[in-house]
Amino acid sequence: MENIHALIKQCGLGTIEGEILPVSGGYMHKMFKVYTSAGIYAVKSLNPEIMCRPDALVNFSEAERLERILEDAGLPVVAALSFDGKKMMSVNGSYYYIFPWLEGKITDFNSIDPDQCYTAGSLLGRIHGIESETFISEEHEICNINFENLLDEARSEESIIVPLLESNISLLENACAKLNEALNNLPKIRVISDDDMDPKNIMWHNGNAYIIDLECLGYSNPVSSCLELSLQWAGIVTEHFNKENLESFFKGYLDNYDNGFRKYHELIGVAYTWVEWLEYNIRRALGMVSSDPEEIKLGESETINTINRIKYLNSIEVEICSVLETVQGR
Repeated sequence: MENIHALIKQCGLGTIEGEILPVSGGYMHKMFKVYTSAGIYAVKSLNPEIMCRPDALVNFSEAERLERILEDAGLPVVAALSFDGKKMMSVNGSYYYIFPWLEGKITDFNSIDPDQCYTAGSLLGRIHGIESETFISEEHEICNINFENLLDEARSEESIIVPLLESNISLLENACAKLNEALNNLPKIRVISDDDMDPKNIMWHNGNAYIIDLECLGYSNPVSSCLELSLQWAGIVTEHFNKENLESFFKGYLDNYDNGFRKYHELIGVAYTWVEWLEYNIRRALGMVSSDPEEIKLGESETINTINRIKYLNSIEVEICSVLETVQGR
């Protein structure tokens, strides 16, 4: 916690009063609630493994630029504070963002209603519409995850995830194939997007929605972004698919942005992008990301959760597509 004390002093935010409190919810970075003589702040400590990547600082800088564009467009975002023109702050080799503390709560994944889905779809549509006139061709990276190699590594480590990987190798390889086929058939368009705008990244206060955790802002394909996020809001994460929530998300989205595309049901394979999150967490579980026992345990947990989501998604593909086909009639 010494770094946070130094950070608050460095940014001129008074002195810390009371205990620095960890805030739950994030899977990549750590968040703390900090009371100071100047106010209450949320301090985000960025994952050291992420920050060691060669392109990390460039990606975060780009996200900060896009964050300002969203602010200027009137989107309800909770933006990081700036100090001498800088948002990202460094203390002893660690990196941080500081936010004003926002009272409110994240929606329980098990209690998402159609009105919230309509709002979320509307917000994504508004973001996608900011630079919708700047469509450009875009090449997609092919999914080439070698799950057999990861399984061999898991066996050598005698990891608890071995049985789950063994029983689902065919499913995971098929998911990669479906993902690649869908990526190859996406329309060649690109927009500003917040592909991380799932339910845990929208804060609700007095009925109003605020977008948080904007570090993943970038340019992406609006069709894949809308499809992936709509399914998360519709219950894929909790394995309780809600048809009405999916319909409401798309209604909110298309009421605010419409590029004319309607064949979402033909690109359901895009939803299997979960395999990329799975690969990261398998590596995490095997200590290939960090030797920290807490990171390894989180990797094991997320590996189990993500494989179960992929299995569930595969089991309800037909039901999802039947809803997505109705989008054609709008």
